Amino acid sequence: MQIRNRKVHVHLIVNSTVMALLVTYIFIHAMLGIIDQLTRATTHLKKQPQIGCNGREALCNRKYSNITHIATHDAPFIGVLPMENQNVDIPTQLDAGIRFLQAQTHRNAFGKLSLCHTHCLMKDAGLLSDYLKVIKVWLDKNPKEVVTILLTNGDRLHINEFHKSFNISGIIPYTYSARGDPEKWSLDSWPTLGELINNNTRLIAFLDLGADQARIPYLHNEFSYFWETPFETLDPSFSSCKIDRPLGLEKFPETVKKRMYIVNHFLDTRIGGVEVPNRRDAKKTNAWMGKSSIGEHTGRCANMYGRKPAAVLVDYFDRGEVFKAQDRLNGF
Repeated sequence: MQIRNRKVHVHLIVNSTVMALLVTYIFIHAMLGIIDQLTRATTHLKKQPQIGCNGREALCNRKYSNITHIATHDAPFIGVLPMENQNVDIPTQLDAGIRFLQAQTHRNAFGKLSLCHTHCLMKDAGLLSDYLKVIKVWLDKNPKEVVTILLTNGDRLHINEFHKSFNISGIIPYTYSARGDPEKWSLDSWPTLGELINNNTRLIAFLDLGADQARIPYLHNEFSYFWETPFETLDPSFSSCKIDRPLGLEKFPETVKKRMYIVNHFLDTRIGGVEVPNRRDAKKTNAWMGKSSIGEHTGRCANMYGRKPAAVLVDYFDRGEVFKAQDRLNGF
């Protein structure tokens, strides 16, 4: 009996020690994030000027599919905790020059469609309809800008749930709808930025799962128009450019050529066996050139596929040189 009690006691000590170390790590991570935020508080992000189309005259005549966007991964999850991927809010991201926002959605405890990180108990950034209202207000004030949003459907909800949120927000009049069979679309089927702006269809929306364009034409099925490289990587070299999603697409090279692609360029680290965004190395990860950089990763992928990505998903976009990378990838 004493031996058994000792074993239980040892297990309790070990578990308590592990838990204490985990809490300490999370606390230190949060404190470093707060220090990082305070350090940058005096360094305001530059506001992109309203010139031409999405800040460049030369982009007006360029097709949407022939532009590389820096995209904010988990855009609405803002703060200093380990599960938060960005440092500044959506209007500030857009003002700085971000034109592609990605977010996760789940149904919250009240049955509403919310922006939740993995689970609404972990991180709930508010209702999808409120998020869309913020984007609509920004579009109202910035008539020469085209914004893309990519939503994940974590709970496999019906498309009508998303349509309801879009309708509540009032943003639907701004949406673009790609008419016709997606399987017959090619890179040349997309309009130019100038055409999207002139028609005031300046929001392009994608859903990763459950889209039904016959019913709701403005909510595009992501994987009918894009494919993605691997995500949630712990490899700081970003060595892989393989087609990760949709599964099996690499067997159809002609289809691969017709679709845009997204490079997932955000680095994770492990805390107590849980993968979280790597805030510490964000400046290096988001550099234009050098080891682990955006330039190195996208260059590798461009060499493989003969063209540049349509989007590069990043965490902590305000660290590093993401807009320099965006300019260089677009030939500026």
